[in-house]
Amino acid sequence: MASPEVGRDKSPFMLQPKSLPSPVSKSSKTSSFKAQIMLRVFAAAFTLAAICVMTTSSQSFPLLGFTIKAHYSDSSAMRFLLVTDAIVCAFSVLSVLFVYRLSRSGSDMKYCFYLFLHDMVIMGLATSGCSAATAVGYIGRYGEEKMGWIAVCNHVRKFCNQMTISMVLSYLAFCSYFALSVMSGNKVMYQYESP
Repeated sequence: MASPEVGRDKSPFMLQPKSLPSPVSKSSKTSSFKAQIMLRVFAAAFTLAAICVMTTSSQSFPLLGFTIKAHYSDSSAMRFLLVTDAIVCAFSVLSVLFVYRLSRSGSDMKYCFYLFLHDMVIMGLATSGCSAATAVGYIGRYGEEKMGWIAVCNHVRKFCNQMTISMVLSYLAFCSYFALSVMSGNKVMYQYESP
């Protein structure tokens, strides 16, 4: 017959000491910094390409004896997307320099938290620009019968296709920042839990 103390030791409700996270190896730290830099460069490249496609897109078409020119500046939502893309591009380049400096000097938790906040704010900004442009683009392509808004993309198909490409590039930049936010949040959480 087992003693009561032995039975107590085998109880499933007994608290077990929590194992501490293993220290991060130098190679995984280096690959993490490389991934951070790569995603930031991708975000800057995607937004720069989106800006170039958007600003060069225009098309003219005749309507009732008049020539009407479609341009991104005609829509406040497209102008907003252009501004958000420019901000995301600029801050992506700045954050590449910041991450490169962190990789050289060693990461401090305070700086990792600032980087996490930066990524979240930029991701939110990219989301708002993409959402506004998508709503207007949808109405331009398909119209809204109940409101009496007609689709215009059948008149300016080339312009609408270029604007779609610009929005897809902006969404790719958003996806890059989503991945960066997850990575930065994970790094902050790991550093908070480590002794």
